[in-house]
Amino acid sequence: MSAPDQDGARAQNRRSWNAVVGAHDSHRGDLAAFLKAGGSTLFPEESRLLGDLSGLTVAHLQCNSGGDTLSLVRLGAQVTGVDLSDEAVLSARSLSQESGLPARFVRADVYDWLAETARGEERFDVAFASYGVVCWLADLVLWARGIGGILRAGGRFVLVDFHPSAEVFDENWSLARDYPGGGEPLPLEEGVGDYVADSGGALTPAGFAEGIGGFRNPEPCLLFRWGLGEVVTALAGAGLKITALEEYPHSNGERHFSRMRELPGRRMVPPEDVPAVPLMYGIRAEKSGVSR
Repeated sequence: MSAPDQDGARAQNRRSWNAVVGAHDSHRGDLAAFLKAGGSTLFPEESRLLGDLSGLTVAHLQCNSGGDTLSLVRLGAQVTGVDLSDEAVLSARSLSQESGLPARFVRADVYDWLAETARGEERFDVAFASYGVVCWLADLVLWARGIGGILRAGGRFVLVDFHPSAEVFDENWSLARDYPGGGEPLPLEEGVGDYVADSGGALTPAGFAEGIGGFRNPEPCLLFRWGLGEVVTALAGAGLKITALEEYPHSNGERHFSRMRELPGRRMVPPEDVPAVPLMYGIRAEKSGVSR
């Protein structure tokens, strides 16, 4: 099982992420001390969908620099984090050591890791991915099958991501693009940006540090545009039963558009002159069978 490479897109995306990780981490304050003291980087939406994780094994897919991964450990889980970026995995391992929260971190393309794991004997109670996940996937069907392949019977998958309906707007809330679909490639010459800095502290619960200013990524990247129905259909087609599909009229942490208002809990909503639209969604899907 391997995903279409889109002319080297995975290797190029890996370079783009490697270039930006240092900038992201430079703004996150003393995240190790925050986690060590019992803090969490998770938002209520994913915590609620995940449910009780005590004693469960969790595969955190596309885990980035490990803050959420170690927050899952805080909830009593044994967690394996997987990410494409060499720099992100190095950062995650360092964060694990400094915080005293043990987790396994693997540098791998998500498709490759899912395929390799499915061929072995290890299975997980929970698979989890969140925020800016689906846009990096060239093949949803292959991804969903891979998730089904690593879950044990009765296991569950939780996804929280930005809603594709928001992609029809430009920065100023004007209708500008078609609703996404079909995995349409979207090249970004500017590469992965420093969205942690742009959040102005809303993505840094341990405190915001000025860190690296004016970051410009020298490495472009390639995204893929999918609709919500395509995500749900792929998961259902992989034998996963959808038990929750939630849509949220706010964005956690990130200010994707101009004039967004910040509500308690670091929730960003449209300005008062813009109608409410879904800006995020959450899915919980379960693999049939009896859990251990």
